[in-house]
Amino acid sequence: MDYDLIIVGGGLAGLSLAVALRRSRLRVAVVEAHAPAAVPPAGWDARIYAISPANARFLDSIGIWRHLDANRMTPVQKMAVHGDGGGTLEFSAYASGIGELAWIVEGALLQRELWETAKRQGHLDLLCPATPARLEIGVDAATLTLADRRSLSAKLIVAADGADSWTRTAAGITVDFQPYDQLGVVANFTTERPHRGTAWQWFRADGVLAWLPLPGSMISMVWSTPTAHAQELLALDPQAFCARVAAAGNEQLGALELVTPPAGFPLRLMRAPRTVAHRLALIGDAAHTIHPLSGHGINLGFQDAMSLAALLTDCPAHVDCGTLPWLRQHERARREEVVALQSVTHGLQRLFGAPQSPIAALRNLGLNFVDRLPVIKDALVRYAMG
Repeated sequence: MDYDLIIVGGGLAGLSLAVALRRSRLRVAVVEAHAPAAVPPAGWDARIYAISPANARFLDSIGIWRHLDANRMTPVQKMAVHGDGGGTLEFSAYASGIGELAWIVEGALLQRELWETAKRQGHLDLLCPATPARLEIGVDAATLTLADRRSLSAKLIVAADGADSWTRTAAGITVDFQPYDQLGVVANFTTERPHRGTAWQWFRADGVLAWLPLPGSMISMVWSTPTAHAQELLALDPQAFCARVAAAGNEQLGALELVTPPAGFPLRLMRAPRTVAHRLALIGDAAHTIHPLSGHGINLGFQDAMSLAALLTDCPAHVDCGTLPWLRQHERARREEVVALQSVTHGLQRLFGAPQSPIAALRNLGLNFVDRLPVIKDALVRYAMG
């Protein structure tokens, strides 16, 4: 089967790219092993994302945002950041003259809507279940052979299959992984007191704790903490776990009650020396990963998809969209933001991960200093919004 573009990976980045190409002349295939559940599962997804206003606009432009269940989404009106030595920094949507700082959305909700939209796209084939087995990059086309022996060819292969990308490895691109020796412990809770659309973040001696507002009196937690401490947390019974999380957040919302069982995933920084090659482009976690303290991981993936979709849509009919000179435009367009966010989040993780010392006083002084400069705070908010 011949295509213009084959996207390996039907996650958020891969599907958003496929849907964003709905008005292009390109024939697209998405290769994915598992389709999302057609019926929303009971309860709440533990995978919660903070979607920036810029990416909410992108998702709206491709027909996704307006169809999401508003009852399962929450706008962030305020963010309170606390250092480990008295430093504080607050951001307010109202003070910045904007509607919201971000939207908190379940990963499953986004993926299901993207998948259902992709199913209705006329020039798009969803090959699922399907597993890639062999990749050959030729001069004029790339050939992807599936495990069931189907053979697909395309002008361009897009790797959107995560940080441990099979496609990236098969293409011979090596990346630099830098483990943090931390786990991101995630769980959802109901709260005794209302969160009022506020997100909290604490830089603690045992890691970075974030509470994100969910609909009603619910929050989602991400605690990025050393592996040994994370394993201790995961071994607690539900009541003890809730008490530990509430205490770590200074009882900000009173007593907590567990909604979804806690889970942990390893944290690592991943840098790729290049994100494009002849007949190949990397997007999302296949191209880069960052520490979750900024909440920008999936936002970078959506921006990758938007950038590549624009480039491919604008590609003239006489130009081969899979050639390296053409694809380097996408790489250059995305490099600055990715490098900046990787550097900032990595630097903050190292800064607040340092033991108590004169650095501790300086980092908390820095938070208080920025909090007293509205111009800088407003600039930070608008950068985060895109």
